[in-house]
Amino acid sequence: MAFIKRWLLSIILLPVCLYLLSSRGDYSWIDNADLVIHEAGHFFFSPFGHFVYMCGGTIMQIFLPSLIAWFFFRNYYKTGVQISLLWLGQNLINISVYAADARTQSLPLLGGNSVHHDWNYILSSLNMLDLDTQVGYFFFGGAIIIFTAAILMPFIIRE
Repeated sequence: MAFIKRWLLSIILLPVCLYLLSSRGDYSWIDNADLVIHEAGHFFFSPFGHFVYMCGGTIMQIFLPSLIAWFFFRNYYKTGVQISLLWLGQNLINISVYAADARTQSLPLLGGNSVHHDWNYILSSLNMLDLDTQVGYFFFGGAIIIFTAAILMPFIIRE
């Protein structure tokens, strides 16, 4: 019984993670919250120059769930860590889609055509626009690693 209690959330998270990975780019309800966090990142990072401003949305999408996961980890709350890591991984999947879209710019953006595509600007500024697909796969790989950590968290934190 203790084994099931310890691993129950991991058992539940496994198909959720597999679904998120297999439906990469599909819109879900949590994306509304992620969009608000992304846009807030632009606001908070705007004092640091245009390049950091453009990175700010992505930074905030990574920073906020990571901060929450760290808080729960520090307090040995396995469930909170696992849910926070699930959220972080889901954000990394979204970032992977956005980064991989840098050249084609086919995703609909908030604000329409008058808004610059963050990842087009970032990768163009770094002379890496031709690597947009690889950057997308990098973030997708990060999501796989984060999901794996979330599922294996009972090995690390024992409640």
